[in-house]
This record gives sequence, C-alpha cells and structure tokens, in this order.
Amino acid sequence: MRQTDSPSDNRGDETPSIHRRQVLVASAGATTLALGGCLGGGGSGDSDSDGDAPAAITVPQGATCDVCGMTIRQHPGPTTEIFYADEQPSSHENPARFDSTWEAYQYEFERDEQGWEDVGFYVTDYSTVEYETFEDGGDTLISRHYEASSFAPASEVTYVVDSDVKGTMGRDLIAFTDRADAESFQSEHGGSLTAHDGVTPEVVAGLGK
Repeated sequence: MRQTDSPSDNRGDETPSIHRRQVLVASAGATTLALGGCLGGGGSGDSDSDGDAPAAITVPQGATCDVCGMTIRQHPGPTTEIFYADEQPSSHENPARFDSTWEAYQYEFERDEQGWEDVGFYVTDYSTVEYETFEDGGDTLISRHYEASSFAPASEVTYVVDSDVKGTMGRDLIAFTDRADAESFQSEHGGSLTAHDGVTPEVVAGLGK
C-alpha cells in the first residue's frame, strides 16, 4: 500500500479543498466475509487466462458512469472498467466505466442475466497507487485514480467491504492486490474482506449511501 500525505490531484477534478485526516496503518487480523455465489462473466474475463483480454485504459476526460451518469474524474472513490464481448455498453465503445465498484457489480449482474460476456473486469488497485483519505462533511473519502496503470483485474484483488471510508456513491468495495494492505486498511477502517467471487447481489445491496 502506498499512502501519501501530500495533496492529490485525483480527489476529483472539481472536488473542493478540504482537510484530510492522515491514515495510521495498524496490523491486525482480518475477518473474512464468507459468501457464496459468483459472477457469470468470471472475474477479469473468460479469455483472460488465454492472455487476450483487453488492457485497462485511462478513463477519458468527461467520461460518465454507466449507472448514475456522474462525471467520473470529478469525484473521489474507486474506479471500475468492464469490457464486454460483442456488446457496446451505453452507446459508447468499451469499456463500460463506473465511479464506484459496487455500481459496476450491479451493472455486471444485470448484464450477466442478459447473456453478456465480460472479457475484462478492472478495479482501482489501492496497493499500487499513492492514495489518500480525507474528510468532507463528516465523511471519510478516498482518492480517485483513473490512469490505466492504476487498475488490476478484479480476480486478483482482495476487497475491503463496507468500511467507514466512502467513495462517490457511499460505502464501497476498496481493492488491494496485496492482501496485507487490505488487512491493514480493514484494521484501521473496519469492514470485512472478500474476493471477487464473494461479491454477490446481497453484498452490493448493502453498499452505497
């Protein structure tokens, strides 16, 4: 985990200046969220194992969330991209893009029922970015990272679920490729740990504002 105390440009392009609380990382045991069920599309895509999954891209300036319609780069929190085979999400080129991880899963569950196949599912990897948490209106928020290099396949991360740290759309799934980083984040901010195949519609329904 890379934690920075310097101001970040990725809080959101139009996020007002606010005071940030430094995160003090503590080591503690983790409680694993044991949940059944999995996504029909299969993590970073069925073709990912063949090495032909499309690569994550930098979220374009002005791109909006395919669920809520908010401009992604103007707000804090995790970013998610999903590529689909032979489908064009929301009348724009792949990938589908989201300003929260839980909305991406909500979208994926719905598309899975329609027979869509995801071939690339990417989330912000807070193990590889210099992120920050900060206070705004009584909430603790986490910085936005939308560069291609900040993404990791969802199948490779450990999520901290329902911590006291929020994104644009409330409580969310905060992803780390290093499980130790997830455990440290959980010990400081609460929540439970799960992997990609443990994210169910019931988990998603419990998140957000």
